[in-house]
Amino acid sequence: MHEDEPSSGRMPVDLRPTRGPVEYDDLVEVWRQAVVATHAFLTPEDIEDYRVRLGEQWLPAVELHVAVDADDRPVGFLGMDGHRVEMLFVADRGRGRGVGTRLIEWAASRHPVLELDVNEQNPGALAFYESRGFRVVGRSPLDGEGRPFPLLHMRRNEQG
Repeated sequence: MHEDEPSSGRMPVDLRPTRGPVEYDDLVEVWRQAVVATHAFLTPEDIEDYRVRLGEQWLPAVELHVAVDADDRPVGFLGMDGHRVEMLFVADRGRGRGVGTRLIEWAASRHPVLELDVNEQNPGALAFYESRGFRVVGRSPLDGEGRPFPLLHMRRNEQG
């Protein structure tokens, strides 16, 4: 797959499965850039704790697909568990350039129904998912680690 619209501000990317643990450091850096830019509610200590868990526990637990630039450098990634989007993060250089949309549309092409959770304190992510056909179907007052970061549960049917 290749997205090829540089004139529209879109970043041309290829999507591929992850190369596994040898690539995790690069994916953690993509994650770090995205979290610093979009998760102002997290403290530096929270970010460090999640960073360690990401590389050791969470990346190995999902099916990972990576958006890479022309030099095969990761610019974004998607982690799936069946029809659930467990994680989607885009590096600074790819944000707002169609990378996240490419990853979501790739997932939607394989699963007629997609579900995900988004932090309530991340209005940019909420708007991103809503503009791509996701609707809020529930809320939890705590995140998956039991911390006070409310989650919105979202769902997208094949009609979008």
